[in-house]
Amino acid sequence: MTIIYNINMFQPKYDLTKTLLTNITQIERLYGQLESLKIPQKLELNLERDNLIQSAYVSNSIEGNPLSEREVTNLLLSDRIPVNRDEKEVSNYFHILKTLNEESKKDIDIDLTLEIHKNLMEGVKDQIKGEIRNERVVIGKYLSQLKTLPKLKVKHEPPSHKRAKIELELKKLYIWLEHEQDLPIAIKTGIFHHHFVYIHPFVDGNGRVCRLLTALVFLKSNYFINKYFVLDDYYDIDRMMYSDKLHTADSGDKTEWLEYFSEGVMYSLQAALSRVENALFKLKVEERPTKKERLVIKIIEQRKEVTSTEISQELKVSRQQAHNLLRALVEKGFLQKAGKTKKSYYFLK
Repeated sequence: MTIIYNINMFQPKYDLTKTLLTNITQIERLYGQLESLKIPQKLELNLERDNLIQSAYVSNSIEGNPLSEREVTNLLLSDRIPVNRDEKEVSNYFHILKTLNEESKKDIDIDLTLEIHKNLMEGVKDQIKGEIRNERVVIGKYLSQLKTLPKLKVKHEPPSHKRAKIELELKKLYIWLEHEQDLPIAIKTGIFHHHFVYIHPFVDGNGRVCRLLTALVFLKSNYFINKYFVLDDYYDIDRMMYSDKLHTADSGDKTEWLEYFSEGVMYSLQAALSRVENALFKLKVEERPTKKERLVIKIIEQRKEVTSTEISQELKVSRQQAHNLLRALVEKGFLQKAGKTKKSYYFLK
């Protein structure tokens, strides 16, 4: 689709500073290192599961969800039914995260945004789920906890309060996103992240929907965020700084925010690289053959191929023990099995 920019379209302003250029280069380098690692499928699945749980915890924690990381992990690993609103928030977010790979095949548009918001708010705030607001909201915090004298410090007031105008602003953002295919990933996702929050299309849930959509932008740009890294953990380190840096872009110049955002992507990739390398090292140690397994390998080196009966006789162990030794060596990648049932035999890979 050919898009011609005009004065009514979204045109973000920022400077390509030395810091931003350095961060962009580092992000590409770090992601390239991650992609070059040969990760076994079982480890890849475990890493992805852990990343999704961590992301569900952090993103909801940023918004004030009181559940601890341990409580979130236990809830999501047990796959039990949530018993309160806090658990439902986390559970909803987690299940949306698990569908992002499939959702990345769709266009990012208003329909997808409303679908994500509806699923996020299901059983949490049903009265607003999947609905763009049609009322005024302000973003800030109360300086006084006294109910009789509430004093709100306004940090941001979205520019539009009418549903039709908000939908128009979202459409402009999505058209820009579709058009800017060649922008460096940190700039594209950083601009999108800020401007979505700036529009603030919902009464509640804007931050979480934004972070989910930002993850989708990464996925659609072939950055497999679910598999490798958690984007939100950097912003959870200092939530006040995250909020302050985000709102520096409200004036129109997104440079300071983009420098901070790209630092976060870089931090997350560095943490992911370290986590994956440690997991690979641990796996390598765990997959070293035991003393008895080394004896099995030595026997096969001499005979070329063996059956479980032969290993049982040679090592003077039961058939079941011989079978377990051979199966373990297959799982660790040392042996290959051929044939079926009693006629099966094993040989070195």
